[in-house]
Amino acid sequence: MKITLKDVDKVFRKHVPKPIGTHKYFSVLIPFVEKDGELYILYEVRSMKLKQQPGEVCFPGGSVEHGEGPMNAAVRETSEELGIDRDKITVLGRGDIFYGYANYTLFSYIGMIDYEDYEKMNISQEEVERVFLVRVCDLIKNPPELFWENINAQMDESFPYADKLFVNERNPWKGTKWSIPVYSPFPHEEAILWGMTAKITASTLDTLVNTLSAIEK
Repeated sequence: MKITLKDVDKVFRKHVPKPIGTHKYFSVLIPFVEKDGELYILYEVRSMKLKQQPGEVCFPGGSVEHGEGPMNAAVRETSEELGIDRDKITVLGRGDIFYGYANYTLFSYIGMIDYEDYEKMNISQEEVERVFLVRVCDLIKNPPELFWENINAQMDESFPYADKLFVNERNPWKGTKWSIPVYSPFPHEEAILWGMTAKITASTLDTLVNTLSAIEK
């Protein structure tokens, strides 16, 4: 096949970028709930029946299905996991985007659920062990402690070109560091808020506090 510059121009003028290689997309909702004049964030504890991350604290959410936008995925998953009608879930705006080192992207959306609807929820026992609320003011007053994980690349022994690529002790496969925030355990709650969910929580509250402070100035 002979390819010309005209062909290149024709193809890439309309090309929609996509990830190179295998990549997954997930989406979560960060549900704010107001109770007795206090603002809370709703968290789930993943069911112990699940194969992946059983018992961990998370936001409602999951995989973005084919042909589905990330916002719709967040609302759909929240509805399914909490047993609440979609029209009872209000999306207030977009949160930040989380890029995981394991080839995935996680979108977040800021949501609101009325406390009356929170009390009437019928959670999916297959996915959710329980839900709980944490006061926003407590999260802001007690930021997470930060730890670090070393992510090291290790090439399979079958890779034959390490010597030709000059990969050695002086020029090793590149690794990185991955931050792991951990919030202090909540009173009367055994579950610990950490990792990705803690990162999203901290990012959301930083945006909220910093933006409001800038407006007040």
